[in-house]
Amino acid sequence: MQPQPRIKNPAAVLSGAYPAIQELFRASRQEGTASATVLELAHLRASQVNGCSFCVDLGAREMKKGGETDERLFAVAAWREAPYFTEAERAVLDLTEYTTRLADHSGEAVPDAVWDEAARHFDEKELASIVLTIGLTNLFNHVNAATRQPAGAAW
Repeated sequence: MQPQPRIKNPAAVLSGAYPAIQELFRASRQEGTASATVLELAHLRASQVNGCSFCVDLGAREMKKGGETDERLFAVAAWREAPYFTEAERAVLDLTEYTTRLADHSGEAVPDAVWDEAARHFDEKELASIVLTIGLTNLFNHVNAATRQPAGAAW
């Protein structure tokens, strides 16, 4: 039996939270210049790492609606071994994993080599968009996990 949500999504409970989150989400998507594909890959991978069923489900569905192939969607969790991703996408997926798993690394949380590889493919505005997307995804993942928001649930 699937666990029931503990409460409604907190962003729906607190009237000021959802608009504030949406404004940050909008800025990361519209003011940043990274492609939607790159941002969605970062969102999906962070959600997989964090085990957020709500965001994995939503992210994969949105990517599929946007024309993403099944091969690439199925391979995001094993991107290092899969041939379906560009060097730039690989750099984002690596940056996403390091940024999401901050506590797993001794010393520098995001090594210079990981950052430098991403910076080789993306300019400052694109990187700002990518990093904000990763951070927002981690926020969504933590909120959804704490409150047990199930895959397919409505806000």
